[in-house]
Amino acid sequence: MRVRVDAELCQGHARCWAICPEVFVLDEAGYASVADELVPPGLDEDVRLAAAACPERAIELDA
Repeated sequence: MRVRVDAELCQGHARCWAICPEVFVLDEAGYASVADELVPPGLDEDVRLAAAACPERAIELDA
């Protein structure tokens, strides 16, 4: 699975990072991104939960 954060939609709620800090990183202003688009094994479900928790729907998944 691949994951990406749309920087134009992210509003810095950081819910994704709170759910899955192994995949999502925050910049100094609190906006999310991913260090690597390829989701590590075993974290697919956490990434799906993080995407569902994003109020801006800024997280895109590609299974």
